[in-house]
Amino acid sequence: MKFVRKFVRVRKNVRNMINVKFYLDKADKNKLFPIHLVLRQKEVQVKVATGEKIKKKDWDNKSQLVKDSCYNHIGINKFLAFLKQEVEKHLETAPHAQLTDKKIKDKILSLVNSRKVNTEVKMVCDNEAYYQGKEKISFLDLFAGAGGFSEGFLQAEYGNKLYDFLLGSDINENCELTHLARYNYQLGLDAEFLRQDISEPDFLDNLLKKLKGKQVDVVCGGPPCQSFSLAGKRKKFDKKDDLFAHYLKVIRQLRPKYFVMENVKGILTKEEGRIREMILQEIRSIVDLKEFHQLIYFVGQLRKQEKTQPFILDCYNLRLQFETATEKEIEGLKESYIQLVENKFRLLTPKIVDYKTSKTDASISTIRHGFNLLKREHELAYIRKKVINEKSFCDLDNDFFYEDFNNFLTAIESESIVERINTAFKTLKPTKEYISEVEEIVKALEIYAHSFDECMEGLAGFVKKAKLETEFNEILSHIRLYNVDEPFVALASNYGVPQNRERVLFIGCRKDQPLIKQVPPTVSEKEKVTTFEALYDLDFVGNDEEKFDYEKVDLKTKFNGTTEKMLALVRKRTVDGKTDDRKGLTYSEWSKKGRLNGRFVNAKNPFYVRSFEELGNHLTHIVAPLHNHKTSKQNEDVVKRLDVILSAGDYELAKKKLKQIGLESEKRNYNVLKPEAQSPTVMTIPDDYIHYSSPRALTVREMARLQSFDDSFVFQGKRSTGGNKRKMEVPQFTLVGNAVPPLMARAVALEILKYIK
Repeated sequence: MKFVRKFVRVRKNVRNMINVKFYLDKADKNKLFPIHLVLRQKEVQVKVATGEKIKKKDWDNKSQLVKDSCYNHIGINKFLAFLKQEVEKHLETAPHAQLTDKKIKDKILSLVNSRKVNTEVKMVCDNEAYYQGKEKISFLDLFAGAGGFSEGFLQAEYGNKLYDFLLGSDINENCELTHLARYNYQLGLDAEFLRQDISEPDFLDNLLKKLKGKQVDVVCGGPPCQSFSLAGKRKKFDKKDDLFAHYLKVIRQLRPKYFVMENVKGILTKEEGRIREMILQEIRSIVDLKEFHQLIYFVGQLRKQEKTQPFILDCYNLRLQFETATEKEIEGLKESYIQLVENKFRLLTPKIVDYKTSKTDASISTIRHGFNLLKREHELAYIRKKVINEKSFCDLDNDFFYEDFNNFLTAIESESIVERINTAFKTLKPTKEYISEVEEIVKALEIYAHSFDECMEGLAGFVKKAKLETEFNEILSHIRLYNVDEPFVALASNYGVPQNRERVLFIGCRKDQPLIKQVPPTVSEKEKVTTFEALYDLDFVGNDEEKFDYEKVDLKTKFNGTTEKMLALVRKRTVDGKTDDRKGLTYSEWSKKGRLNGRFVNAKNPFYVRSFEELGNHLTHIVAPLHNHKTSKQNEDVVKRLDVILSAGDYELAKKKLKQIGLESEKRNYNVLKPEAQSPTVMTIPDDYIHYSSPRALTVREMARLQSFDDSFVFQGKRSTGGNKRKMEVPQFTLVGNAVPPLMARAVALEILKYIK
């Protein structure tokens, strides 16, 4: 029998017993010296090559570091420190049976080889052979965040159709860092990223430059939704409120075959349903440019026949041209429109008031100045955006500033300016002879603020008078570019996600594509993935620990008599969650294997970086099987508090005991995860959740599992942040909490693939 040597743990801190060092081995033919790691304990010794080679003059044996005379000393030193840390941690925490010289050597080699694979694989890793005979459906991801939509779309295939990822966009740099690390460096795609505020004037121009003339088949995205949420007080004039409109500007420009908008359930009831109706109306108002000229010609024909109100039809004609104008063109068109109305008022003024009144009357001044303001709408929009951003940055809410700021923002909106002008007109008392002209000006200003649908309703009276209803309806039947059914609420757990997260989906379908009304569930109620299934194999991390590799979990010790009951929750499944005892994998196995099919067989191993600088230097990447699995450092009182809540099973039930032992908390809520059920909606703050078997918060990786991200998807940059930094930074926990669950996105993507022509 082969003799196996073992390292002996005599004391709790083995770092004092076992010597972990680096040394230079014999030089190769290029006179480079390989760096080896060696572990020694009495007569037992393990040597492993680290895969790094340097010149002898660049090694400092005393400090165990590569000198800065070596061009890549930072990357090598970072790797050696990581390797030493992981080896020492393994020696401290691994079961005694794992401390044989062979198993320790295998452990070190797994880290070395993972890094070696990443540094040797070429940048483009996509498997070209995989695409032969397959049709690529292009898509881009707006408000991309971590990339939940992107992940789900890349997982989806139907028949010979799959997705080609063109571009992701978001405003935050950690979103970009995570995107570049995942899609460009790890998977080898050439997908672009545009880091810019979608509401900035040159966003569309920059987007088109990035796309380089490529056709976009599908656009997906979830405009930030906090201001629409049912959880907590909604804020008026939140800086995120108008981003739907900017999203739709992109749709108007790109005219994809399908687009998907995701938001929270509260969007359906906000403003008593008016926001929902506004969104649907705006989608249905996107016109087909090929058909639009027929409408303009038709309105021109109406103008020729109209004897009593030709001015109003001129206004409709000019207003409709807003629909097809570019951002730059629309500014000039709006100014021309207001000038047209203002000219009519100038001619009317001396007829209804005398000269002195025209110069001193507040109502006349309001009308004149209102026209000036409307002609400066572009500048006012810029001011409005700046004020809203400052209001948000300074947390103006529930204070003495709030109302004044909101009143100002309301006052400079176009609708409010038009309303003030109309009120001023009502105070004038023209003679009967000129009442109709005043009414026309008021009507013209209303048309200026109309949506496309409201314009069509306004034209209906003229059409009926001209007896041209048939022709008008025929034009309308072709002019709308997109069809959209009622928005529907999608429950994430219906798509194999171990989480009861409700999201509203609007799916717009170009008129040449079949209408999609629903995304059918992929699992039945009995098949839903449980929290235990998602997390049980990750439960090997303690308080203030970070793990970079998987470890075996001793379920018998943890569940003491109920192990079989717990293991019965784990089922074999297809990738989308359906049970399949014959060919399926467990949810945790899918998470480890990955759900991206065979197209990324050459992908690099998962790695972590803190910054763009580290991303650009692959030698500084921390390469390991597992990432984002770090627990917070919680003091003894916090652990006791969580233990009491965990034992009670509910925060409300635990409050009495917490008060008795002096551990009550001002925290609004703790969610104790139920192993046999789905988790509640994953948010951005980990302390909101308590693990079902340990008195601790969740790690980023555990939250990612509940969201259905693969383990190979690494969230980059800072782990967490606090205070005012939350307004500017998007750390790992925020990336996870704000993401669309990839498996839900996959179900949406599959439904589109089934129908898209």
